[in-house]
Amino acid sequence: MAKIDNDSKGKKFLKFLLRILIMTIGAFLYAAGTSLFLDPNMLAPGGVMGIAVILSRFIPISTGILFFILNVPIFIFGIVKFGIKFMGVTVYTVAVSSAFTRLLALLPPVTDDLIIAALAGAILMGGGIGLVFLSGSTTGGSDIIVKAIRQKHPFMRTGTLFFLTDLVVVTASGIVTKDIRIAIYALIAVLVAGFTMDFVLYGRDEALIIYIISDKTDEITKRLIDDLDVGVTHLSGRGAYTGNEKQVIMCAVKKTMGPQIEDVVKEEDSSAFFIISSAKEIYGEGYKDILKEKL
Repeated sequence: MAKIDNDSKGKKFLKFLLRILIMTIGAFLYAAGTSLFLDPNMLAPGGVMGIAVILSRFIPISTGILFFILNVPIFIFGIVKFGIKFMGVTVYTVAVSSAFTRLLALLPPVTDDLIIAALAGAILMGGGIGLVFLSGSTTGGSDIIVKAIRQKHPFMRTGTLFFLTDLVVVTASGIVTKDIRIAIYALIAVLVAGFTMDFVLYGRDEALIIYIISDKTDEITKRLIDDLDVGVTHLSGRGAYTGNEKQVIMCAVKKTMGPQIEDVVKEEDSSAFFIISSAKEIYGEGYKDILKEKL
């Protein structure tokens, strides 16, 4: 019994270490995108980090330290909203992000080309934030606000919410610098970061819902199950005009499976009625876990 308990504790500890490692890698990528690409080119990436980038031009305090200071009131809100346990890992992530941002700022910028800086910086930032979110933490700032909004409105995607909150900061950066190019490239960075974040968080979630109405339901079903290993559900239907009873084949598949299913239907029944519809997300066996908290 003691051995089982020790094994369980060991697994939990390893899981905790893996979580910390993912947080740290995410924080490093986030800081690298800021210090090596965006900040040196005055590209405010949105959120609290973007505000810190703007303020660092007027206050003799580094972006990394400003980032931490600005997060203090948000920490208090987060503790009230999510509890001290959740905010504990967030404080760690913010502290590590601030330290990495400060240290990496000592290195020379990778490029002074605005478009390269916007794209590379945004990919690093978006990927970093995505990893941090996957580990169950946040990089502070607007991340906490976005998480609070997502709790109340879970249908809203994380990247979209970040874009809306970051748009204000990007607009402010254009006003402060009085350079429309800076604002445009900062906006590009925000868009790319949002896309990258959604990709890390949700993967390629594009899926298809396919309905097949045919007189050869059994043959098509057998091919789908045996040849393509596709899960199939039969729905009962009836033609409104003819009154004839029909079995409707329904299946949910990854987007890449669409052409193969089309080929099966064409081969078995070229006169079949075939409907393909997009599905944003699929939950269940072989897909996403419905019990897992949405980010």
